[in-house]
Amino acid sequence: MALLVKKSKLPGAGKGLFTTKAISKDAKIIAYRGEIIGYNEYRKRARKEQDQYLFFLRQNLCIDAMHTPQYKARYANDAAGIIKVKSLRNNSDYIIFGDKCFIVASRDIKAGEEIFVNYTKSYWDYMRKRLK
Repeated sequence: MALLVKKSKLPGAGKGLFTTKAISKDAKIIAYRGEIIGYNEYRKRARKEQDQYLFFLRQNLCIDAMHTPQYKARYANDAAGIIKVKSLRNNSDYIIFGDKCFIVASRDIKAGEEIFVNYTKSYWDYMRKRLK
């Protein structure tokens, strides 16, 4: 997949993940990669507020992409997050396949579009709570 990282279209989001080629619905776009950690290590990092790039594969297994900026999947933003732009909508989802997670297109995505992935309601509830 031809992907690049550049300034996101979401205000305040920083960088975003963009495709340079059209992507078909249900296509695997990219694997979410990083350090594999257990729940106890997750709790330590969360207490230090170092949990911005964590993805839970299952109850005691996480992928932490915080210290792996070379893996591009971490730059995919959620268009349905705290700051929304009316014209931007999510176009992909996280899907778990065994011990791996992929960003998968939930609709056809045109060349040049930003990849927006659903972080889930529970993620945003947690982030709103932390902001207070």
